[in-house]
Amino acid sequence: MRLTDASVAIRPRTAWEAIDLGVLLARRHLGLLMASWALLTLPIFALLSALLWQYPSIAVLLFWWLKPAWERLPLHILSQALFGDAPTLRESLKALPRLLKPQLFASLTWRRLSPTRSFDLPVLQLEGLSGQTRSKRLVVLGQRHAGASAWLTVFGVHLEMLLWAGLIALGYLLVPQQLQVEWSWQALIDAESGQQLWLEHLSNLVYALILVFWEPIYVACGFTLYLNRRTELEAWDVELTFRRLRQRLLGSAYALFLAIASLTLLLPGQDAMADELPSSSCPLPFDDPMGPESARLLNQPLTSQQAQDAIGQLLDAPPFANRETVTSWRFGEDKKAEEPSEEEIKGFFDILESVAKLFGLWSKLDILAVILEVLLWAAVALLIALLIWRYRDWLSTFAGRLGLPQRKVREMPNQLFGLEIAPESLPDDIAGEAERLWDSSPREALGLLYRGLLSNLLHDCRLPLKSSHTEGEVLRLVEQLQRDELSRFSRALTLHWQNLAYGHRLPPERLKRGLCDAWRQLFAQRATA
Repeated sequence: MRLTDASVAIRPRTAWEAIDLGVLLARRHLGLLMASWALLTLPIFALLSALLWQYPSIAVLLFWWLKPAWERLPLHILSQALFGDAPTLRESLKALPRLLKPQLFASLTWRRLSPTRSFDLPVLQLEGLSGQTRSKRLVVLGQRHAGASAWLTVFGVHLEMLLWAGLIALGYLLVPQQLQVEWSWQALIDAESGQQLWLEHLSNLVYALILVFWEPIYVACGFTLYLNRRTELEAWDVELTFRRLRQRLLGSAYALFLAIASLTLLLPGQDAMADELPSSSCPLPFDDPMGPESARLLNQPLTSQQAQDAIGQLLDAPPFANRETVTSWRFGEDKKAEEPSEEEIKGFFDILESVAKLFGLWSKLDILAVILEVLLWAAVALLIALLIWRYRDWLSTFAGRLGLPQRKVREMPNQLFGLEIAPESLPDDIAGEAERLWDSSPREALGLLYRGLLSNLLHDCRLPLKSSHTEGEVLRLVEQLQRDELSRFSRALTLHWQNLAYGHRLPPERLKRGLCDAWRQLFAQRATA
């Protein structure tokens, strides 16, 4: 991939500008894209319709489910056309078996309903990533444009349905009125006769033809979103600027080198230059013709108010101010709309019922109602689960007050950093024992205070300390308790303990009384016990 060969301007864009670029890119190669999509998908659609003639809904559902497999062909064409010559129709179809091999099963199963499918496809097909590497790459790329790609999918779904309904309605309006009178609509929409199957297959064909137009545009928009994100991450625009600058300077580099070499040879020697230098190292002052005493600055009657007025007049004149008169229609006085009569309401519902029966939708309303009911109950269950997760701490506290069974308390470690912190391994009066040992063995005294601190944090404050924690991680957990005196004491004691344990630096004598008194103030109850 050579950025200099790109057929579009490589620069950072907003997500919606990138989608517009995808539409323009698809329009440039729309003939090739539509032809390749039609030659690939329409024969498969015809085969599915023939095999499942009695089940048109299943046929169109299978065809719709296989869309991610067909989307790889437009992406191949667009990637080749963007950084080189567009492949021919024959070359594109010939490359299809190779494009379908990587991760096809995943694309048609758990990734099928991904709303960012068009944005994720280039990572799979162009970068060839899979597994954990693919997931990490998608996390980085999706930090900016994942939302836009999801909205692109939502827009595409609605656009497909609108185009399908519009073409169906257009086809119905184009039927001659005499032919409508001669047709037996009741026989056509009768589900038991089986004559309505051709109408359902006809509506499925309309949907397949809509995909011939829309799917290449959808793939192109996802591809340009991917390119825009890589441009932001890898600074492609900066790289292109430096490459153009290099090409511009490369032709004159040799001439510039020869000119510098010639000037170097013409310069006088070091001794001659030394003779020409003046004796004083400080240069003499000179008169600046453009200085503050110049004539252009002495006679100016312009005041601050006049300057502001001149600036305002300049901004009110073109090209800074462009005034435009817009004429538009507007409604007059609002008139109260007439309420429809009962006959009009009944006629409207009759039309809806006939249209639904015509396209085989009337018999599927029960299925649609069941699906909507399942989705609503699923949404209620998801909302309850989110509320339980959000207030899980409050619920655990409430369960403890009611005496409800709770999960088992985890086992507390007996050692941290190789130090015994079990309560039975410590004396009753830790501060008094530390004062007694301070003069003869300051290391044991300071270690005793630190062991007592860890034991109190673990058993009294219920901090989730682990044997894998470091001293810094313990201090961060102490800060979460939001007890300022305990945090300050822990930081001071930890600092002096590290200096003694790792740096062999003895604590000052004045620290003895301060640490012991602070210990008694913080853990007075335990010391009394």
